[in-house]
Amino acid sequence: MENHKYTNALANETSPYLLQHAHNPVRWYPWGEEALSLAKKEDKPILLSIGYSACHWCHVMERESFENEEIARLMNENFINIKVDREERPDLDTIYMAVVQMVTGGSGGWPMTVFMTPDQVPIFCGTYFPPEERQKMPGFRQVILEVAGAYREKKQELGSSVDLIRSELGKLNQLPDAQDMPAADILEDAASGIISNYDTRHGGFGHAPKFPPSMALSFLLRSYLRAGREGLLNVVRNTLIHMACGGIYDQLGGGFHRYSVDAEWLVPHFEKMLYDNALLSRVYLDAYLVMGEGFYRRIAEETLDYVLREMTSPEGGFYSSQDADSEGREGAFFLWSYEEVQSILGWEEADLFCRYFNITPEGDFEGINILNIPRSGNFVAELGKVSESRLLEIIQKGRKKLFDARELRVKPGRDEKILTAWNGLMLRSFAEAANDLGREDYRECAIRNAEFLLSRLCSDGHLFRSYKDGRARFNAYLEDYAYLLDGLLSLYEASFDARWIAEAESLADRMVEMFWDSGGDGFYFTSEDHEKLIHRPKEFYDHAVPSGNSVAAHAMLRLWKFTGDEKWLRYPVSIFKRISGMVRRQPAAFAHLLCAMDFYYGRTKEIAIVGDSGAPDTQSLLDEVFHAYLPNKVVACGSDSDVFLLNGKPQVDNTATAYVCENFACKAPVTTAEDLRRQLFPDLP
Repeated sequence: MENHKYTNALANETSPYLLQHAHNPVRWYPWGEEALSLAKKEDKPILLSIGYSACHWCHVMERESFENEEIARLMNENFINIKVDREERPDLDTIYMAVVQMVTGGSGGWPMTVFMTPDQVPIFCGTYFPPEERQKMPGFRQVILEVAGAYREKKQELGSSVDLIRSELGKLNQLPDAQDMPAADILEDAASGIISNYDTRHGGFGHAPKFPPSMALSFLLRSYLRAGREGLLNVVRNTLIHMACGGIYDQLGGGFHRYSVDAEWLVPHFEKMLYDNALLSRVYLDAYLVMGEGFYRRIAEETLDYVLREMTSPEGGFYSSQDADSEGREGAFFLWSYEEVQSILGWEEADLFCRYFNITPEGDFEGINILNIPRSGNFVAELGKVSESRLLEIIQKGRKKLFDARELRVKPGRDEKILTAWNGLMLRSFAEAANDLGREDYRECAIRNAEFLLSRLCSDGHLFRSYKDGRARFNAYLEDYAYLLDGLLSLYEASFDARWIAEAESLADRMVEMFWDSGGDGFYFTSEDHEKLIHRPKEFYDHAVPSGNSVAAHAMLRLWKFTGDEKWLRYPVSIFKRISGMVRRQPAAFAHLLCAMDFYYGRTKEIAIVGDSGAPDTQSLLDEVFHAYLPNKVVACGSDSDVFLLNGKPQVDNTATAYVCENFACKAPVTTAEDLRRQLFPDLP
């Protein structure tokens, strides 16, 4: 066993992030009764540090401050020190990030540093602090001493700020009075509002840093389908191409990094998150269905194949993230020198490969290169005086050689905890890709994942948040229920096993029971039986992932269509009424909810195909449904006793038969793909 000079209470945790800090000289505790009681008993303020395993600046602050014995001594003498993995405890992260943003005027990030009373109310907070003052940032040593002194000597003065913070937190859940159902023009206005911030040159929205706008792009694709505005499709096309050709996309191994530090999508923050790749694979897949171009399919498949290869556990769960750093350097695994590429590929092939991927002796990131594609293949082929097919052959062979060489490097750390919510997002992506692309391996992956989640992270209808090392831990949050519910509905459409509809209904019942605000103001983030904190938050805004309320609304609309039970309609309608004013003012913050509204207002099709899903005649009908972009649909297939949508719908002439319905009123049954196409797309010639 390895000997460590220091070991603290984090050594018994399963979170890779917490275990990274288990041998700091800081006397860390996990969040829990022991640490909170000790703060009260000793009348010491709490120093709460929140981060996550793949966070680059979290590692920097650890190296600079938490491994510094002098700073650790000051922390231990003056505070009860608590370390939290934000991915395990998004409730704490949500509450205290709201306070950080109040104090800083809207900015936030990780590591998050919060000094607070033993009653858990913040008295001072921020994000990353250097050990000593630097570039107008106060030094962490100085902050520690000043906060500790203020707590000892100025408790009465601190009391007024504590009361103010409590008051401001209480206002966060206040919503406008309920209105009538918003008019359908909210969708058109929202699309115009979102693209008002569009970067016409590089794609995406706003300036640096740039985050992949997956939810906004999904809504714009729906808006293009609904309104036929070619400009909306151009926004999506331009953004998807620039992202996939930039350094934010892993040109060798597939999958997207977290964000780009510049406006051009060139220099990424190198961590890879499961949720980004779930959401982005889905929007590239939708773009493929809309535009029919193989480029979008390739990016979707490479991204999903990356998840299969790098992020899937032997049990079928999906891991959370890969680190930005390897061997102590940010991005080291993904970067290439010009000379290294030359030595691997040989001069002739390396010359064309380097032109295509913009690899130069000078480099574009600290003297080395991030692979990116600034020029078209046709242009590079002309420059190199070769055919485009020859260039493509060189690129494909070169990618394989460099990928194989990269596999010999030290890989970035991988956070192998499995989170229910993020798995639900990826479950839906694999299930939909299985249908849309005809990939049986994706279907099998989705089924294994659902079986894993329901057997390891669910007990008697009660979900857990996180699983690692054989242990399911932490009370699940709204997003865990909502994302998994949504994923199970898509899995039904990929497998037509009625079990998944039944499991989805059970989760939805539990979600309403444990999270719904009886006043009709949406779902709380935490359940009724959750630990009592200083605030019980609600989340309506989308962040890096869609809000739990928006996914719950969308999933319950789908569940209503699958089951015909109008009780599921009540909840999304109530949410729409409550926050429609907020949506009109800030549409970009509610992109996923807008997708749910589009489902509600759109001519949603309930498609029932009666027949054996494995039979050729049935498959030809299913291909017609799934190989087109129809975001507002639910699909059932099987015998007339399997699920509600199939009830009372017989086969015609003993062959597979399709029924296309809207608002549960059905057109005449059809048995050929051509007739089904006419019913699905009546405006086509």
